[in-house]
Order: sequence, then structure tokens, then C-alpha cells
Amino acid sequence: MSPAGDDASIEGLRAAVREVMPRVRSDLEALVRIPSCAFHGFPREPVRQAADETARILESVGLSASMLDVTGGEPAVVGRGPREGAPRVLLYAHYDVQPAGDLDEWHTPPFEPTEREGRLYGRGAADDKSGIVMHAGAIAAVRAAFGEVPVDITVLIEGEEECSGPLADFVLVHPEVVQADAVVIGDVGNRALGEPTLVTALRGLVDCTVEVRTLPGPAHSGMYGGPAPDALLALIRILDSLRDESGDTVIIPGFEWTGAPVDEKEYREEIGLRPDQPLFGTGSLADRLITRPSASVIGIDAPRVEGAINAVIPHARAKVSLRIPPGVEPAAAMDALVAHLRAAVPWGVDVTITPGDSGRGALIATGGPAYADARWALETAFGKPVGEAGEGGSIPLVASVMQAAPQAEVLLMGAEDPGALIHAPNESVDLAELETMVFAEALFLARMGGALA
Repeated sequence: MSPAGDDASIEGLRAAVREVMPRVRSDLEALVRIPSCAFHGFPREPVRQAADETARILESVGLSASMLDVTGGEPAVVGRGPREGAPRVLLYAHYDVQPAGDLDEWHTPPFEPTEREGRLYGRGAADDKSGIVMHAGAIAAVRAAFGEVPVDITVLIEGEEECSGPLADFVLVHPEVVQADAVVIGDVGNRALGEPTLVTALRGLVDCTVEVRTLPGPAHSGMYGGPAPDALLALIRILDSLRDESGDTVIIPGFEWTGAPVDEKEYREEIGLRPDQPLFGTGSLADRLITRPSASVIGIDAPRVEGAINAVIPHARAKVSLRIPPGVEPAAAMDALVAHLRAAVPWGVDVTITPGDSGRGALIATGGPAYADARWALETAFGKPVGEAGEGGSIPLVASVMQAAPQAEVLLMGAEDPGALIHAPNESVDLAELETMVFAEALFLARMGGALA
């Protein structure tokens, strides 16, 4: 083993990362080709195929791999590289993906990995199959550079993160699955390309379906319109209550964000928003994105405009999503959301509200030794100071890990970036950023295990 902490050891590890990157890319392309969408109604075979491919990748870097039977859900893939007496590190990612959506919006087929201008395009290329290969690549590089991985390592790859599967609840019943000194959540990214970032806050999530039924069938709007109860208009009134006159969501309270601010110009560029388009809500942009609730209508069932007939609508429904501040209990938020929607029902119409998925947010402690090692690793890999950021997305496992393994330091870092367009058409990962993140994680593993001082 090279002398701990010297420049030669670091450069040797950097060279090892370069050597493993062709395999990292090949493994990522193999995963992207598998349409592993675990949502209800999608075929299960590709999901299981992705689990098998993930197991193969973990075994290829020297880990023993097995399937963890998660009650009521798809299996998680577990890779183990035990090392008695060494610090315990758990590496997390997920192999399921979002649906591809409208194929006409994709420049290239979503499950055919394609490189353009240094980015690899395909559904899941960033979220979160990049996390799987980042972990595998880091392990392979450390083994190549030092002859062994100096930590007691577990890799946990979930199969239903995108659809809020049961793993987060499973580990609360089986806490032994996530016991570690440090847990690296590889399902996030840097706030900009080349800007090393540790995510220190996550919003939670609850959602529900609101359904309005008023008539047994459509009624001619000329003959019956006026007094006839219009289900779609009633639904619109309910949904309109989700935001106040300023555009703020007032269902539950939030709080002030004390971390790094969010640059409005960059935010607008990331989502393609015109400079003259107003933003919703009041307060700082970081508050609105991280530590305050945000209600959205993410789906609506009603007659299409094309082919619409002049009739009073008898039935309409919508799916409402509420992002909740870190630290808010999902059950309390769900109760508040349902109560708010019920109070907004107009004209005495019949409404059914069905609670859906939920996930806790999290505030990350930043004062421990593993966090210091991660900060050093990112600074060394990128050659610049590390920023801290909050993220509006939810990763349900994080809060469960913090409850099931309170001694563990949780670290959120990954290869995504704003240009990755996760959940959207033309998702991609920047291959250079992925390589740098493999190097950063390899440095972290070596540092935590004592191979680098």
C-alpha cells in the first residue's frame, strides 16, 4: 500500500479511476438499456432484469451480491465486502427509473444510450443508474490502487425508489440492513457542473387523488347548464385553493433556509423560464425550494380539448402533490392536505379524497468525521471548495436510515447536475462529471479506511 496521504497515492488513485472508466460507462449503458420502471402497470420483467444486471456489476468489482426480499415490493440488491474491524460504509442508489413519458419529446430513444457532446443520454442515465456505477467504479478503483478496499462495505440498491416502494419502511423493521458508520446516498448531484456539492436538506412528499362526481353522465350545456353541477368547475375551485394570492402554499408552515442561497438566474436557465415570467410565492428562492411547502397538481383527468362536446362535465379528478419541509411528519402533512382540500369543496358537491404516497424529508448533520472526509474528498477531486445545498426532491430511505441507524453519518453526493433533466425527456449524465465523482467517492473510501491521511 502506498504511503498514507501522499500525493503519489492520490495520483495513483486518479489513474486507477481513469482505468476503470470504460467499464463504468459500459455498465451504465447496459443498465440504461433496461426499461426498469417499477410503477404499477409496467412490466415486471425489466425491473428484475435490472436487479440481475446490478448484481452482476457488484460482483464484477469483488463484492458478493444477493437479492434482499423486501416485503411487498421489488427486491433490493445487496453487495457485501466485509472487512472485520474496519469502518462500516453503506453505499446507496436505486435501479428503477421514471417512465419515459412522451417519446416524441426525446431526441433519441430513451432506452438506447447515446452520447452527445460529452453527455450520455437515456432514461436513468443520471437518476439513478449513475449512482450504481459511481459506487462500483469507486470500489474497483480503490481495489486497483491499494490492493484492497480498506472499509467494511455494503452496497444497497433499491428497486422502487421512484414509486415510493416499501424499502424505507422495511429498514425500520429490519434495521440491521442499514447499520454503518457512514451512509453515502448517491441519488443527488452537484448544484452545477464542476461545482462539488454536499446536499444537506431534503424535502418530504405526500400526495393524494381528488375525485368529483356530480352527474350520472354528461348533460347538454344548453339544455341543462347553469344549475347542473359541473364536476370540472368544482374541481378547479378546489385546486385553486392550494395557493394563495401570492402563489404561496399555506397548508402547512415552513421555515427559513440558512444554507447556501439559490441563484435566480441559474434557476431560470435550468428550467427554461423566460426572464419576464414571474415566479410563484414570496420570500427567498431557497426558502421556496427547500424549507417551505409546495403544492402542485401533477395530473388531471377531464375531457380532452380535441373532440370536446358542449356538455356539463359529470366526473373529474386530479392528483395533488405536496412537497413538505424537512422535519415535517408525512402523516401530519397528509392530514393537513386532506383537511384543506375538504374545506375547499364548493357548492356541496360529492368529493372523494384518496391519500397516496408519502416520504419524509431530512436535515443532515454536518459535524462528524465522515462528513469531513467527504468534504476533503470532493475538494481534492474537483480542486475547489465544497458547497452545501438543499434539494427539493425526496429520497424516502434517508429519513428511515437516520431513524434506524442514528449513529451513522449520512452523506448525499452524486453525479447528477441541473442539466441532467432527471424525470424529464432527454435525461443525461455528464461523463466527465461522473468520472470526477467516481474519483471523489474513491478518495472518500480510501480516506475513511485510513489508506489516505
